[in-house]
Amino acid sequence: MAETIDELTINWEEDGVLVCKEIDKVVLSKGAWSTIIFRYQQWDKKKEEYGPDRYTIRRYRKMSGEYKPQGKFNISSADQARKIIAALEGWLEK
Repeated sequence: MAETIDELTINWEEDGVLVCKEIDKVVLSKGAWSTIIFRYQQWDKKKEEYGPDRYTIRRYRKMSGEYKPQGKFNISSADQARKIIAALEGWLEK
């Protein structure tokens, strides 16, 4: 487990292959409860290449000096990401 926010990653290796490759991350909130949005790609075994960019929002809780995952929301496509952005922008303009 990670002791600092900088150590948190969604990189995931299986049988020597980086199956989930983190491209970027943005820390949305810090503290005992931290929220991070990650941009990543998944390895496609059939095509033997990484797929399109994906996004996930992860929530972590720091307990006993270590961050532990508490929840996640995966954004399934670029289209869904755009709809989330549009909804938030609409609400924030009011």
